[in-house]
Amino acid sequence: MNNSTSAANGNDNKKFKGDRPPCSPSRVLHLRKIPCDVTEAEVISLGLPFGKVTNLLMLKGKSQAFLEMASEEAAVTMINYYTPVTPHLRSQPVYIQYSNHRELKTDNLPNQARAQAALQAVSAVQSGNLSLPGATSNEGTLLPGQSPVLRIIIENLFYPVTLEVLHQIFSKFGTVLKIITFTKNNQFQALLQYADPVNAQYAKMALDGQNIYNACCTLRIDFSKLTSLNVKYNNDKSRDFTRLDLPTGDGQPSLEPPMAAAFGAPGIMSSPYAGAAGFAPAIAFPQAAGLSVSAVPGALGPLTLTSSAVSGRMAIPGASGIPGNSVLLVTNLNPDFITPHGLFILFGVYGDVHRVKIMFNKKENALVQMADASQAQIAMNHLSGQRLYGKVLRATLSKHQAVQLPREGQEDQGLTKDFSNSPLHRFKKPGSKNFQNIFPPSATLHLSNIPPSVTMDDLKNLFTEAGCSVKAFKFFQKDRKMALIQLGSVEEAIQALIELHNHDLGENHHLRVSFSKSTI
Repeated sequence: MNNSTSAANGNDNKKFKGDRPPCSPSRVLHLRKIPCDVTEAEVISLGLPFGKVTNLLMLKGKSQAFLEMASEEAAVTMINYYTPVTPHLRSQPVYIQYSNHRELKTDNLPNQARAQAALQAVSAVQSGNLSLPGATSNEGTLLPGQSPVLRIIIENLFYPVTLEVLHQIFSKFGTVLKIITFTKNNQFQALLQYADPVNAQYAKMALDGQNIYNACCTLRIDFSKLTSLNVKYNNDKSRDFTRLDLPTGDGQPSLEPPMAAAFGAPGIMSSPYAGAAGFAPAIAFPQAAGLSVSAVPGALGPLTLTSSAVSGRMAIPGASGIPGNSVLLVTNLNPDFITPHGLFILFGVYGDVHRVKIMFNKKENALVQMADASQAQIAMNHLSGQRLYGKVLRATLSKHQAVQLPREGQEDQGLTKDFSNSPLHRFKKPGSKNFQNIFPPSATLHLSNIPPSVTMDDLKNLFTEAGCSVKAFKFFQKDRKMALIQLGSVEEAIQALIELHNHDLGENHHLRVSFSKSTI
């Protein structure tokens, strides 16, 4: 394998200057320039946000590694994500491309025990069987009933790190429910609660030891003994993203201004340093901008997230709506085109929709009840502000905690529908891979469940007849059941998804349509 590897991957450095013809997509990825002291778990963590990692081969002498993903689709998503945002390990840039190999055969190779142990630990986390020991001795053991709460200490705090920055970085690994920041033992610390312990484990593996900014603000991450956080106020120091109704706590004597919150203790960059030569002054992150951390001069690669990669819009304290509410109020709809079923399909991309009610007296408004509060938050973040049927849709949390069905005999014109038993829910199965494929609306749609008899022209015609302009189309090379189709605009794609998701293609195949992270 080693010989064929170097041959297949042209170990001659001159070829890596970009003149090498790119390989066609493969689920095996070739990583170059990895630091020599990097652990197997750290390499695996690069692939984790995109899907299951099924094999790993480390060639430490050559500073290279091969990572095998469970599917080509996961590998394509990973390459597309890391193309504009170079990943880093131990603060060094790492280069990733498709390998010529279609799979990794490592059974007879020496020194594979550590890689297999790391893979086993990760798959244990992914399958929810958390009792296996951790990937390597310093990863900590994965215990049954592992906490979803992380304790984060930030060392070398030369820039202020705000709650928003933490939210943006950690959201890459799952839904962040609550964050509390505080100063203890002269160190800036935070407690951060995920919706699921698995997300906490991923984030710890990927982020522990990373710097937020160049050569400073180093993250030290452990599991907390707490299993849940109790947030009383939504402000600079604490935030409960499931409860928008909490007071800001202004006038509480314990509350310091934002800078004091970041540097609340003497000894951590107290005033003499504030404008010291060589350090930028505090950087203000606009609260709701979903700002990319890369806007900070010298920000480091692994934590520089593009704003679309993170549903990073902050929940603004003081907005009306019920704590942890799963009902959304959707306004500014086009009453001539919108139906309960259309809203069910669209919001169903981001969570399981249980009920929809279009308002009888004001048909441009509707209530959409999701399965839970975090799905409502994700749907709101992704869909509010998108154009649909010529109008800009707005979504906020509703004052209502449930959508009431009409009483029998009550005139409703079919405006209220119960979808709680629909077979079309995408997120019914716990741990479904659909959770990893939640992307913002985009002009490129991912199609799947295509029967063998259906051709490219059939699918192009289907979308053209639905009123779309088809710009590009591509079947997945390895799996003709899947394809990407690029339409004229995001609005067209949203409308096509509403109209054609679950479209009957014959042979008992119903088309599955999602937004894609890739472009053609």
